Amino acid sequence: MDKKDIKVILATDCGSTTTKAVLIEYIEDEYRLTYRGEAPTTVEAPFEDVTRGVLNAIIELEELSKRQILDKEKIISPVIDNKGVDVYISTSSAGGGLQMMVSGVVKSMTGESAQRAALGAGAIVMDILASNDKRLYHEKVKRIRELRPDMVLLSGGIDGGTVSHVVELAEIIKTANPKPRLGMDYKLPIIYAGNNKAQDEIKETLGDSTDLIMVPNIRPTLEKENLKPSRDKIHDLFMEHVMAQAPGYNKLMDWADHPIMPTPGAVGEMIKKISAVENISVVGVDIGGATTDVFSVFDEEFNRTVSANLGMSYSICNVLSEAGVSNVSKWVPFEIDSSNLTNRIANKMIRPTTIPQTLEDLKIEQALAREALRLSFIQHKEFAVSLKGVQQERTISDTFDQKISGETIVDMLKLDLIVGSGGVLSHAPRRSQAMRMLIDSFLPEGITEIAVDSIFMMPQLGVLSTFHEQAAIEVFHKDCLIKLGTCLAPIGQSTLNKPLLKYSFDINDEIHEGCLKSGDIILIKADLGSHKCTINPERNIDIGFGKGQNFEGTINGGEVGIILDGRGREIQFLDDNSTRIEQILTWSQNTLEYDKE
Repeated sequence: MDKKDIKVILATDCGSTTTKAVLIEYIEDEYRLTYRGEAPTTVEAPFEDVTRGVLNAIIELEELSKRQILDKEKIISPVIDNKGVDVYISTSSAGGGLQMMVSGVVKSMTGESAQRAALGAGAIVMDILASNDKRLYHEKVKRIRELRPDMVLLSGGIDGGTVSHVVELAEIIKTANPKPRLGMDYKLPIIYAGNNKAQDEIKETLGDSTDLIMVPNIRPTLEKENLKPSRDKIHDLFMEHVMAQAPGYNKLMDWADHPIMPTPGAVGEMIKKISAVENISVVGVDIGGATTDVFSVFDEEFNRTVSANLGMSYSICNVLSEAGVSNVSKWVPFEIDSSNLTNRIANKMIRPTTIPQTLEDLKIEQALAREALRLSFIQHKEFAVSLKGVQQERTISDTFDQKISGETIVDMLKLDLIVGSGGVLSHAPRRSQAMRMLIDSFLPEGITEIAVDSIFMMPQLGVLSTFHEQAAIEVFHKDCLIKLGTCLAPIGQSTLNKPLLKYSFDINDEIHEGCLKSGDIILIKADLGSHKCTINPERNIDIGFGKGQNFEGTINGGEVGIILDGRGREIQFLDDNSTRIEQILTWSQNTLEYDKE
C-alpha cells in the first residue's frame, strides 16, 4: 500500500505482562493518536496464545472508538466503509525478550563491538565470551551450558587477520552444545560476524550442530565498525526462531503487515529517528520493573545499554545493594533509619505490582529511582565509547582536543534532549517530580530539554518509523512526548551561596529576573513554546558557550517550566542530617515537586 493511502494504523506492543494497542488516524492533514486499549498478555497457561491478549486489547479499542476492527477474530484490512485498518504492526518483549551471548577475540574490542550490535538490536546480553577473558576452556563451556541463550553472535578478528583465536571460540561453543530456552527441537542460531578468512573453518566446526548464518564482519578493520548487517540478522532470527517458539506468534506474524520487532529495538529506532530528523543529540531511558534501558545518539552514533539488575519492582533490592543505603537515603527528605528503609524496599520486591500508598512511600520510591537511573547512566557512559584499539593520528593543533580511543562519546554539554519513560517517570503524580528525577540522576550540563513519554508509545512508533516516518514523527511530538521544559545547569567551581549567573526571562511579556547562586535550584514557570532570555554567567562559569560567555536567545518552556540548577555537577549534600533534610525540602519547594504553588 502506498504511504499516502495509509489513513488508519493499528499498532500493538506485547509486553511481558500487558499488551497495549493504539489506533493512529489521519485527521485534518496530520497523523494523531486517537484511542488506546490494553489487556493482559497471554503467552502462559491457561491461554498459551499471544494473539488472545492482542484480540482483547483490540476489542477494548473497538469499544472506545466505536469502530469495527475485527471480523471473526480477523483484522479487517484495508479500511472498507469506515471499518477496519490500513496497516497492522506490532512489537514484542513477551517471554522475557531476546537473550543472547556474544563473543569476540579481544573483549574490549571485537567483544564490545558484538555487544553494541546485540544491544542495538534489542537483546539482553547475558555474557561476553573472549579469548582474553581469563576463564579456562572448561569454565567457558560450563557458562554457555548454564545460560542457555536464544542465540549467539560470534565475532573476532579483522578481515584477513589471524584465524586461530576465533576458531577456538567456535570450538568452545560446539563443545558446550547449548540447548535453547524455548523449543528443544531446533538448532541454536549462531551468527558469525568475524574475520572473513575464517568462514570455511567456522562452517566446518559449527555447520552441522547449529543453525549457522554468515554476515559481514562487525569489525572489518580496527578503525571501522559495521554493525548493521548483524543487527538486521538478529532481528530476523529473533522472529524466525525465538518468537516462533512462543505460543501464537506464528499467527501474530501472519497478521502483521511489517516484521515484528523486539520492544527495546523499536524504542531505539524511534530515538535514532528523532535524532536524525531534528539533527540533535538525544538520551532516552526506559526504567521498568526488572531492567533499565538507556539509549543515546551523539554525532549520529547510536548506543543502547541494558542494566538488567536495576529496576523498580523485581530488581528494586539490587538498586539498594548497588547504590548503597547511604546513597538512597540522602535523597529521602525525612528521618528514617536504614533497617526501616530496607524493609520498605523489600516489601516492594515481595509485592512488585503495588504502587506507593503514602507520600512517604512515594518519596522513597523516587529516591530509589534517582539511584537506578544514575547507575544505569554511568554504565551507559562506560559502554558508549569511541573505538578501542584504533591508532589515532594527531597533529600539533589537535593534540589537546582529540578524543582518546576508548573515551565515552556521551558529551553532556552537547546533549539537546533527555526523554524519560517507564512507570515511575510517566506516571509520577506531578510532572515536576519526573523532571527532577531526570535532572538529579542524569545531571545535564548547559541547556538541555527534558521530556517524558506519556503512555509508553515509543515501541509502536519505532516500528512505524521504519516505513512511515512522517506518521511516527507527528504522533511522537503531538501525542507521545510531553515536554516538561528545559534545564539550565552552569558548570564551574564556586563557593556555596556565591553568584553563578544573572538571568532575565520574558515569559508572555512578563519579565522574570534574578541571580542564581551556588547550591540553589530555581523554577521559572514557562509554558510550552520558546521564551526570550538573557543569561550572564560569572567569568569562570560556563553554560555551554565557553567560560564567562553570555547567552541571548530563546529557551523552551513546558508543562513544568525552566529549571535553573546551581547545585554543581556532583551535587553536594550538607553533612548534618537535619540540615541535609532542610536542604532537600528547599529544593522541593523551589521546584514545586510535592508542594502546591
